[in-house]
Parts: sequence; C-alpha cells; structure tokens
Amino acid sequence: MKNYFACLILGLVILEGCQSKAEETNKEAPQQITVVNEVDQKAEVQKVTNDAATILSKKEVPILCYHNIKNFDASAGPMTKVYTVKPADFAAQMKALSEAGYHTILPAQLYEYLVHDGPLPSKPIMITFDDTRGEQYTIGAAEMEKYGFKGVFFVMTVSINRPNYLTKEEIKKLSDTGNVIGAHTWDHHMVTKYSGDDWNTQLVKPKAKLEEITGTPVTYFAYPFGLWNKAAIVEIKKSDYEMAFILSTKRDSIDPLYTIRRMIVSGTWNTEGMMKATASTFNK
Repeated sequence: MKNYFACLILGLVILEGCQSKAEETNKEAPQQITVVNEVDQKAEVQKVTNDAATILSKKEVPILCYHNIKNFDASAGPMTKVYTVKPADFAAQMKALSEAGYHTILPAQLYEYLVHDGPLPSKPIMITFDDTRGEQYTIGAAEMEKYGFKGVFFVMTVSINRPNYLTKEEIKKLSDTGNVIGAHTWDHHMVTKYSGDDWNTQLVKPKAKLEEITGTPVTYFAYPFGLWNKAAIVEIKKSDYEMAFILSTKRDSIDPLYTIRRMIVSGTWNTEGMMKATASTFNK
C-alpha cells in the first residue's frame, strides 16, 4: 500500500511539472511569433531607392505649364501670345486630354514613381500653373474639375490678394479640393541672381507663408523663367523642398529631382498642336 501511495504522489509531481513547462512554453510562443511578424512587416515596407541615373532613364511624364488664361487679339505682343491661352482653347484642351485617356497626377505620385518605382495611372499627365493669376482658379480649376483633373499651382507670394491674382481664400480652396500648392518665389526674380538673404526672402519665407495659408506642407518649387543653377539647387534642398520644376531644357545629371521638365502651353497653338507638342516633348 505504501508503494501504491508513493507511486501516486510521484505521478502527480511529474504531471504538475509537465503542466508548468507547457504553460511556460505557451507564454513564450506568442513572443516568438510577434518578433517574426515584426521582421516580416519591416521587410514589406522597404522600398527601392533609385539613383540619379535610374531616375533619368525612366520614361518622362508629360507636364504642362500654363500662365494666363484670358482672351487676347491679333495686336497682342509675342510674349503675351506665348504665355496666354484663351479660355475657349483651355476648355478644348482639357476636353481633348480627357477624351484621349489622360489622367492627372500630382507631385507626390511623380516622386514615388521616380524614386521608388511607384505605380502610375495609364497615360499620366501633370497640369501646372505659374504666377498666381486669378483666372487659374475661376477658369482653370473649374474647367479641370469637369473631368476630375487636379493641378499644381505655383504661387509667387507677393501677388496674393492683389487685383486679378489669387486670394488667400482661393489658394486655401484649391488645396482643400485636392490640388497642390507650390512655391514660385516671393516676387519672381530669377534664382541665378540671388545672394545673401535673397534665399531666405525668395525660398524660405514664401514656403512658410503658403503653409500658413493651406495648413499643409509646401515641398515643391518652380523656377521663375525656368532658369536654375547648381547654387540654387543647394539652397532649395536646404529649404526642405523635395522637387523643383524647370521648363523644357536639359535636366541636371546629379539632381534630376530638382530639374523636372515642363512644357509651356503656347497661346499660338490650337488643340491639335498642343496634343502633338505634348507627345513630342516627352517622347522618351
């Protein structure tokens, strides 16, 4: 009988020990699973980061640049005719782009495409506006909205609230409705002439002003007249801009993100001419 009780007690002790080990194992197992999952998640969020040569080799996205949208007559000067598109022509161009299957993209999508091989819609295009003109809101944005298009509005802050220019309220409305606000300096002086405190006046303060108006980061810049140099790129980077836009000249081989090409849409073109120029200018 003593042997029987001794065996029973020994069995209970062994059983309790096994249960304790099982509980310890169960406590440790979730911790191991969590670690594995964290590693997997980190692997998933890693992105390709393209170098300058790879960015330059990628197919360019067509980027249009508009200035004035208003009527002019045959007596207008040559610069007016180049930088001004008649409202009826602008409307026809937006309709033609839509019917041709174009989809507008914004700078953040372009950045992801260039740097991280992010996806783009079929037939992507970007529509941009320079110089803060009021009709860019009343005509430009209104016409684009018919086709679900969104644009990028590069603002020179000296003009805000002046007659025939964008108001603070219009800039805020553009931002709130899915368009992007970018900086175009304070007073449109070309960056190749800057020195000393000019960088603060023309790059830093306009950025802060536009961020105050929109309540969102302003990280894109357009060079007045499309003119740039190496010194400007250094200062633009310091001012926390992610990309900068030129016109249809050669890009920089070291900093292609700060020399993104655009094409001025001339008021001398008909709609067919604009469509052909878009295809031929960005034909890589």
